[in-house]
Amino acid sequence: MKLRERLPDSAAVLEFLSRYKYVLAVIAAGLVILLLPFGRETKQETPEETGLVGEEDDFDLPAMEQRLGAILSQVEGAGEVSVMLTLQTGMEQVLAADRSTSVSGKDSKVEEKTVILDGDSGEEAVVRTRRYPVFQGALVVCPGGADPQVKLQITQAVSTLTGLGSDRISVCPGS
Repeated sequence: MKLRERLPDSAAVLEFLSRYKYVLAVIAAGLVILLLPFGRETKQETPEETGLVGEEDDFDLPAMEQRLGAILSQVEGAGEVSVMLTLQTGMEQVLAADRSTSVSGKDSKVEEKTVILDGDSGEEAVVRTRRYPVFQGALVVCPGGADPQVKLQITQAVSTLTGLGSDRISVCPGS
């Protein structure tokens, strides 16, 4: 009889469950979340994602001029367009570096080493940031350059694509 007295009856269990049902639900949800498999998916990173220096990332001014000329040639009334761009600053890459500082007495010494990764094609430096060129001016020569409407459209297009103000873009008539 003593064992039966210690065991709770079903009414007491039901009362306990109804009283603490929200607390028990939160505990059950927490256990489920803990048991779910979480982990990182491993994925091969491409050179663009890792920030490795590559020749494909170099800025090519003549190619940019040709591409811009081809696009501007499609402006109605412009004709065959030639473009010349000048740069204020060129392409710049800031490499990632490990910096260590050592202090001895009153002297401190800062040592910086460029971060190098060993890739399939040899050692390559890790690029922290890239600063693309800043344009200084643009000259556009086209047969329709004398027409004010064509001149305005070309000036606006060059301004939009290069970030130059209209005072730094010259559109001239040519043959």
